[in-house]
Amino acid sequence: MDLPVSAARLPSTLWGTLIISGTIIGAGMFSLPVVMSGAWFLWSSALLIVTWFCMLLSGLLFLEASLHYPAGASFDTITRDLLGRRWNLINGLSVAFVLGILTYAYISASGAIIQHTLSQLSLPISARSAGFAFTLLVAVFIWLGTAMVSRMTLIFLGAKVITFLIIFGGLLWHIEPVKLLDSQGDESHYLRYLWMVIPFCLASFGYHGNIAGLVSYYQKNGSRVCRCLVFGTLMALVIYFIWIIGTMGNIPRHEFKAIAAQGGNIDVLVAALSGVLHSPYLNLLLDIFSNFAVACSFLGVSLGFFDYLADLFKFDRSAIGRLKTTVVTFILPLTAAMIWPNGFLVAIGYAGLAATLWAVITPAMLARRARQRFSTAEWQVRGGMAPIVLVLIFGAVNALVSLLSYWNVLPVYAG
Repeated sequence: MDLPVSAARLPSTLWGTLIISGTIIGAGMFSLPVVMSGAWFLWSSALLIVTWFCMLLSGLLFLEASLHYPAGASFDTITRDLLGRRWNLINGLSVAFVLGILTYAYISASGAIIQHTLSQLSLPISARSAGFAFTLLVAVFIWLGTAMVSRMTLIFLGAKVITFLIIFGGLLWHIEPVKLLDSQGDESHYLRYLWMVIPFCLASFGYHGNIAGLVSYYQKNGSRVCRCLVFGTLMALVIYFIWIIGTMGNIPRHEFKAIAAQGGNIDVLVAALSGVLHSPYLNLLLDIFSNFAVACSFLGVSLGFFDYLADLFKFDRSAIGRLKTTVVTFILPLTAAMIWPNGFLVAIGYAGLAATLWAVITPAMLARRARQRFSTAEWQVRGGMAPIVLVLIFGAVNALVSLLSYWNVLPVYAG
């Protein structure tokens, strides 16, 4: 991601903060209340804070390593130099899988939510057709370049924030503490359902593909990029809390079983919330918010995937070169979405497992190797080896939990 920058002075931290928060806050947030319904509010909130802190540290560790290289150097370049070609190949497959499956997830989500929105306006359309059309539109924005994507992202983010504040003002007004704390629930087991939430929390703080662009944007000013990461991820954490409070405080815990049974896609959760609001005006705003949330994440993730593939295949920046990259970026995720249109929740879970390597373990190893190779550093994460060890432990736990979940060893909150 190469953003225009003025040589006179560094851009405001606000822009980097918005890019990070805009990338994080999106369609992935719709999976959180569904997968957290077993552990419910208190345990899930604690896990969300731990995940935020570890994912922030992993981003800062990658920032530390990247500052030893030319501005804009990608994961591929840095990993190959510090960890070798074999690890870079494994990491590259992880990056491609995460960005690819998230692109698929957002195609699936966009089709479902656009279908839901248009059905409210008596305009029938299939989820496949809606997802296909919206993907073509996003592909055009991506082909036009980063500047266009940045403008559209800021527009979508602004609209998303405005509708979010209005909608969740209404949701928070209707919160019932009995529902939020599940004090009248018929099941008292929460902690045993917490483990399977970890991969989804990790996937909900994915922003690492944007760090290289910010390093270039802020002319390798580590302190400025650090503030963008801290403020951007913190903004996402606060909005996630408002989101889970607004959903869990209005929808009883047992009703999430039915939502998960229907695939956990965005339109199902939106329909459940619409039944709570009892206001056509707020229902319309909820649909608008959902569409903008999907659009923001779709643009951010697909841009990161585009930049990664352009660097990997060495496509040039000409119109034809960008067209080649655009086709490679969308062809497989779009094909998968046409075949399996309701795989949003499953895809987010798989992304959490693969992102463990790319966004957690690799950044920690890069920072450690960079400290061994380079005697001086312009900027470094404080705490010595402690942040590196903590991030590696978090990554190992997440990988183990993900595997146990796929082997159906962990308990699942379902009817």
